Amino acid sequence: MLETPVLNAGIKRVVIKVGTQVITNKDNRIVGKLLAKLVEQIAYLYERGITSVLVSSGSVIAGKEVMSRGLITTDKITRRQVFSAIGQPRMMRHYYNLFQDHGMRCAQVLATKRDFDPGKHRDNMVNCYEGLLAEGVIPIANEDDAVSLSMSTFTDNDELAGLVAELIDADMLILLTDTDGLYDGHPDKADSRVISHVQVDEPVEQYIQTSIKGEAEGRGGMESKLRVAKKTAKLNIPTFIANGKRDHVIIDLICGKAIGTKITS
Repeated sequence: MLETPVLNAGIKRVVIKVGTQVITNKDNRIVGKLLAKLVEQIAYLYERGITSVLVSSGSVIAGKEVMSRGLITTDKITRRQVFSAIGQPRMMRHYYNLFQDHGMRCAQVLATKRDFDPGKHRDNMVNCYEGLLAEGVIPIANEDDAVSLSMSTFTDNDELAGLVAELIDADMLILLTDTDGLYDGHPDKADSRVISHVQVDEPVEQYIQTSIKGEAEGRGGMESKLRVAKKTAKLNIPTFIANGKRDHVIIDLICGKAIGTKITS
């Protein structure tokens, strides 16, 4: 796969969040080859003693693919619940088969926001993740959209990824999106450049461009990623925002290559 890259010896646990835009094409359909490249990198790390937790979006859009004729209900929350409930097993089937091709196992971990509150719920989550990681199983995390109440809903999977990174005391958080990182202008402008390093007290929010997302597209955006990245970096967990469609992006980040935007305390 790669020519003997030198991985960061200090990295043993990494949380990788992959957004919907990373694993879909311009027609908003799941692309199996992109999922395969993602899993290949996680398998590569596993063979070298680095364990990963994958926070994967895509269930809503996977469900919408099945329900291509549309739903009877027009309620926005109900539609998302239905799409997610149908799409979750589809996504897990993709991941199960891909990890199996590498002789690995994966498991689905669905959560609501209250599961991260201090107390029995949080302790139970810790036990679940630690148990899976100890057995060499790759946890695949997502929000339990089908049962989440509005008051216990994550802002998006970026927030979930940050909470998981804190929960398992990760050494690195990687937020994969469809741009090369945080730009100092609109990404489509020729004179815009990726900001390679951001410290948590730097007011770089001014550079963020707003976007309008469709019903089944991911809820997160650059504003969310930066907010989560700064919060996680304050916990001494270096966080990266990078282009998930770039070949070997995860491996390159763990090797210390200067790609994407790095956020530190």
